[in-house]
Amino acid sequence: MYLRKVAVGLTALVLLSSGAEARSLLDFIKPTTPHQENASHSGSISQTAALDLYSNQQKQASFDGCADLFPGAKPINMATVPVSMKPLALCSDNFAVLYSQTSKTPLVVVERLNAAQLQDAKGEERTNQFYPDPRVPKSGRAELSDYRGQSPAVDRGHQSPAADAPTPNAMAQSFSLSNMVPQDPTNNRKIWSKVESDVRKFAKRADGNVFVFTGPLFDSGYTTIGDNKVWVPTRLFKLVYDASSKRAWAYVLPNAETRIEKPMDYDAFVKSTGLNLLGNLPVTGSVGRI
Repeated sequence: MYLRKVAVGLTALVLLSSGAEARSLLDFIKPTTPHQENASHSGSISQTAALDLYSNQQKQASFDGCADLFPGAKPINMATVPVSMKPLALCSDNFAVLYSQTSKTPLVVVERLNAAQLQDAKGEERTNQFYPDPRVPKSGRAELSDYRGQSPAVDRGHQSPAADAPTPNAMAQSFSLSNMVPQDPTNNRKIWSKVESDVRKFAKRADGNVFVFTGPLFDSGYTTIGDNKVWVPTRLFKLVYDASSKRAWAYVLPNAETRIEKPMDYDAFVKSTGLNLLGNLPVTGSVGRI
């Protein structure tokens, strides 16, 4: 079995695919949209209403119901994730979440984008109805109160963007806190929003499916917010894999007001972050024209 372990900081979280092919390798420091998030325009829904957004299969802690959202239909093998991270596999209509009940955030969110889906998503009304994920035990999840009254302020930063949602139900699901990380407001609403927009532009022109991996990185000195101690990322990543051309590239940005750097190739991404998310999938090049 292919296995590469890159130590970054104090500990490493290794994710492998089912079977003989490695899917991912995540290293964490410790067990270590437009994003106009205006509180006056945001709301919440009840846990009963939130649970109704999910099918019976999506209520199960398994990637079985959304394997097609992963490249090669090979989901992350949850049995390989360290127990210390208290992982959960969560399926939604349009994205899959590897969730940690330790960090109270997603570790990786995976989407499959294509031109037809994004055409359907165009014009879909943004709901701004945030809610804690009812599928996650209360002891392992973020609550709306964790994000309120923080100094400095933080946004509830989508990992699967609301603007990627092609249906009303998918839009509603995107506002689950299991799809959120605490994000610097300027980063969320300007810099990261531009990254998301660039990825959508590419996916609309691509010949087929484009798979997108998004998530947080927790480097030494990361902080927490709220009574539930939700981990605040020091950096954020977005890895893009074009299944047709076999090209891959990534953005890795600090969770702060910053500027967008030129996307890095896949080898540089693995070296910079310790994440080998594509495992043995073929990668023949990097980004061309965004």
